[in-house]
Amino acid sequence: MILKALCTFRIRDLNLCSIAITIFVVMILKQLTGCPWNRGLYYRRVRLYLCGSEIATLGEGCFWCLEAIFNELQGVKKVVSGYSGGTVPNPSYQEVCTGATGHAEVVRITFDPLIISFSELLEVFFTIHDPTTLNRQGADVGTQYRSVIFYHTPEQREIAKEVMAKIEKAKIWDAPVITEITAFKTFYPAEKYHQKYLSYLSL
Repeated sequence: MILKALCTFRIRDLNLCSIAITIFVVMILKQLTGCPWNRGLYYRRVRLYLCGSEIATLGEGCFWCLEAIFNELQGVKKVVSGYSGGTVPNPSYQEVCTGATGHAEVVRITFDPLIISFSELLEVFFTIHDPTTLNRQGADVGTQYRSVIFYHTPEQREIAKEVMAKIEKAKIWDAPVITEITAFKTFYPAEKYHQKYLSYLSL
């Protein structure tokens, strides 16, 4: 009965992902299955079952193009353009464009890791922009256009390092990859007219 209840109970619709609840469920599953304790494996599987999605925050220049590409990937639920990595709260697009806020133009990607993994998102990320140019993508120049991965968990940080090392080893780019890997702090959604901007242009 307990196992059946666990299998039918989901809290994703309530948008609650309590670590305490996750660990509690993990411990129950461990007792029921008799499997050896593996915190990383169990935590990830139960967290995915309860929450159903993860968040990735990436920057690689203008967020319009990044948003349009990731919106087309299977397993991606939602993409929001915005700003992250700076010190100014609730910045405007005009403020970010000055380069004085410290924020980068980014996209916040909500995805189902059972369909597309964080690693696969990064493989796309590293092939759709030039991660070897400092604070620049094409004609867009400034710290707001830097190549950056804002990791949300230690696991994301390690995956980012692994994928970046794999890209370097594959010699996809002639110059060294200089993408910044830093801890996520705050995300500020961009103004409404920036959301799905390229899709509006194609109408």
